[in-house]
Amino acid sequence: MRLWSGAVATALALTLAGAGPASAADINNAKNAGFESGLANWTCSAGSGTAVASPVHAGAGALRATPAGQDNARCTQAVAVKPNSTYTLSAWVRGGYAYLGATGTGTTDVSTWTPDSTAWKQLSTTFTTGTSTTSVTVYTHGWYGQAAYYADDVSVFGPDGGGGGDQPSTIPSAPAGVTVSGSTSSSVSLAWNPVSGATGYHVYRGGTKVQSVTGTSATVTGLAASTSYTFQITAANAAGESAKSAAVTGTTTTTPGGGTGIPKHAVTGYWQNFNNGAAVQKLSDVQAQYDIIAVAFADATSTPGAVTFTLDSAGLGGYTVDQFKADVRAKQAAGKKVIVSVGGERGTVAVNDAVSATNFANSVYSLMRTYGFDGVDIDLENGLNATYMTQALRSLSSQAGPSLVLTMAPQTIDMQSTSNGYFQTALNVKDILTVVNMQYYNSGSMLGCDGKVYSQGSVDFLTALACIQLEGGLAPSQVGLGLPASTRGAGSGYVSPTVVNNALDCLTRGTNCGSFKPPRTYPGLRGAMTWSTNWDATAGNAWSNAVGPHVHGLP
Repeated sequence: MRLWSGAVATALALTLAGAGPASAADINNAKNAGFESGLANWTCSAGSGTAVASPVHAGAGALRATPAGQDNARCTQAVAVKPNSTYTLSAWVRGGYAYLGATGTGTTDVSTWTPDSTAWKQLSTTFTTGTSTTSVTVYTHGWYGQAAYYADDVSVFGPDGGGGGDQPSTIPSAPAGVTVSGSTSSSVSLAWNPVSGATGYHVYRGGTKVQSVTGTSATVTGLAASTSYTFQITAANAAGESAKSAAVTGTTTTTPGGGTGIPKHAVTGYWQNFNNGAAVQKLSDVQAQYDIIAVAFADATSTPGAVTFTLDSAGLGGYTVDQFKADVRAKQAAGKKVIVSVGGERGTVAVNDAVSATNFANSVYSLMRTYGFDGVDIDLENGLNATYMTQALRSLSSQAGPSLVLTMAPQTIDMQSTSNGYFQTALNVKDILTVVNMQYYNSGSMLGCDGKVYSQGSVDFLTALACIQLEGGLAPSQVGLGLPASTRGAGSGYVSPTVVNNALDCLTRGTNCGSFKPPRTYPGLRGAMTWSTNWDATAGNAWSNAVGPHVHGLP
């Protein structure tokens, strides 16, 4: 489970656009932003760019730029800006790997990117200019050896920098086609049709402006469960703001999550059904700070999708199946949940079609009945098929009922984007999902929800990556921080319990943060996980003795 290493960020950390409300003075400061005038105002490296009539996002033109050799097809424009001002930089892209960024901001330069896509995607980020900054360079580029990328409708939206941009002369019309595209227990997602000439949109809830975005979708968060809200959208540009759209009603769901009798804030620990040099434990030896104990691991069988569990009695000093079952019942009597973990670093379980999905569900449910497990943990480190794993978990839920405890332990790379199979699966089963304990170790540097790269081993790494899940659709109660219990528990990524506790405080209370500040606090955050109870015991239970009481004392 814990030895994968050396990854770099290869997926875009998606954030929900949340720029502050625009004023009447805000404009798109980019010139020829839609490439309607060819490459006027743009410079592309090594002759890599050309204006094309198809495909386009809007209008009659778009940029096509092709990386070749050591050239990454970088196209730039110098844009006039005002000092001490905040701008939203956005563009629509498709094709090969596409990057968008700004340099020379006078503060922190910014960038964001996406892997290849056959459909148009909007990239968006924000930057603030320095006290003497009057011009920034905005850019797009692709990546070496990748296919050509397309870009269209670039926007540097904010105070008028005096350079003149692509400004409309009339106020746009009110948006049409406003729909509720999704909801959770604390959020409602909206979508609407694009409006010609609009450079931004405002979201109103109950008549009050609550959000401004540059794209044609938004997610309003911080809502109460099982509650109906009305929403309207307006379109805006330099000439002003449109009338409000027709109102739509969105209703939040009930509080999500599977499992019963689990504390609001819980500690998960993996118990090793093998001897790898860590302290050998019986299940009864696992100390009381652990609320969920994941038995590692169930193994694949020769039947596609099916799993089995065999107690390593010899490796565990003669621990018998009857003793193990009795210890499961004793832990449950003490208010703990004991689940079986599927996969691990060397796990080869594959659920890739309807038959294997059924086999997976039936075999896991059989293990639950045989050993008394409360549920299952999905720790498949070689990828998963969202469609069929979703099918398998829903089938398991229908057999086990609402008491099923369902946890996941993806690697950091698996949760960088909501388009990843692991993230998709988590969102697909959100109504029965207990917690996702992402592994914040053995990963190397990764993107945070602000589009910046963070190195593992810091408070920022934990909080900025947790933010992706928290802002990407999971409820706070479904997010936990997974860390090694000791330096011997993983190849890299160990942090002291103090760092873990600081990250928990930052996310739940807004205190003890590093340089990254989450957009809001998440007092319902589930807690923390560790690999493993055995390595924790080897180190004198230092991790659980420090992190456990802190988790249980969260707001």
